[in-house]
Parts: sequence; C-alpha cells; structure tokens
Amino acid sequence: MTFIVGLTGGIGAGKSTVAELFVKRGVALVDTDAIAHELTGPQGAAMDTLVGAFGPGVQRADGGLDRVAMRRLVFTDPSAKTRLEHLLHPLIREESEARCAAATNAPYVLLAVPLLVETGSYRQRVNRVLVVDCDEVVQISRVMARSGLAASDVEAIMATQVSREERRMAADDLLSNDDGLTALAAQVDVLHEKYLFLARSKLHAGR
Repeated sequence: MTFIVGLTGGIGAGKSTVAELFVKRGVALVDTDAIAHELTGPQGAAMDTLVGAFGPGVQRADGGLDRVAMRRLVFTDPSAKTRLEHLLHPLIREESEARCAAATNAPYVLLAVPLLVETGSYRQRVNRVLVVDCDEVVQISRVMARSGLAASDVEAIMATQVSREERRMAADDLLSNDDGLTALAAQVDVLHEKYLFLARSKLHAGR
C-alpha cells in the first residue's frame, strides 16, 4: 500500500522548492497543479467538457484553456467558479489517485495539493499532511518578485485561501521556510527519514 504525504502551503510559501528537495531524495511527486494544466492544455482531457459548459470563448486557438477568459468569466459570474471546480476536480482527483497508485518504485509519494486544507476530501486520501509555512510578509514579497503582482493583488489571493493559522492547525508536520534553502533542506532530511520509517511500518502492517 502506498504511503502518501500531502504537501500544501499558502501562495509563495515555497511548495515547489520543497517538492524538488523531496524528489532529489528519491520520492515520487504527484502534483495536482501540473495535472490540472495537462487536463486543460491543448488536447487536454477536460477541454471538450469545459467548452461544452462555458462556450468556445474559454478555448485558445491551440485548443487549450484560455485562463484569462476563464478568470474573467469567474469574476463576472460567481457560479462559474463552482461549475468549473465540479467539472475539473473529479478529473484531477482520478488522475492523481492513479499516479499515486502507480508509484510503486518510490519509497513513498508526495501529493502536492495547493488547496489541500480547503478541499476536505484530500485529507482522507493522505497519511500525513505536510504544511510549508512562512511569514506572510515573506509570502507577499516572494509572489510579487516572481509574478509582478502588486501587494494588494497578492493579499487578495491570500484572502481566498484559509488563514495561516488554520493551515498550521491542519498540519501533521510543519516546514518553516523563513531562513533559506540550507535550513529548509535540513528540515526535509529529518522529515524524509521520518516518512521512510512510517512508510516501512505501513507496508509491514499491510495497511
């Protein structure tokens, strides 16, 4: 049975950096964001359904999802966000489950879900919840640096997510990402050994 660690954290917390560190240690990564992009890319499995639900205006010339048009639609029609999630999330869930099950050569799986805490169903699918945490000022500055968004725009995105405190309370394990890559890697080493032990224990227990 596959041992699965659910990785999450607020925008700009450093989830991708943490995922890379675990992958370097031989862990299998299943990234729901990457799956979503595959499903909504050119020839993506979700595109026929999305075009049928929202019209051809949400499709780019190359066949992929026009994210700008979709964001505009969601902004003007609040129900569109719910419909989009109802169509897309089951496909993401099905594909992520298949990839987790297929990762038999890895010691355990890191399932990256940005909104894991917000999406309660994922909590039942993982053995541990790992939250990447950092100061909110650091979050904002990182997102501004990488995306060019204004601080107010980043804060607006953060407001749509659960609070830092709620995310910390949902965690089985916390990674602090305030002090740079060296400190982060040292924490990953400790957790990796812990997860290897837990994964072996789960395997031996036949659960």
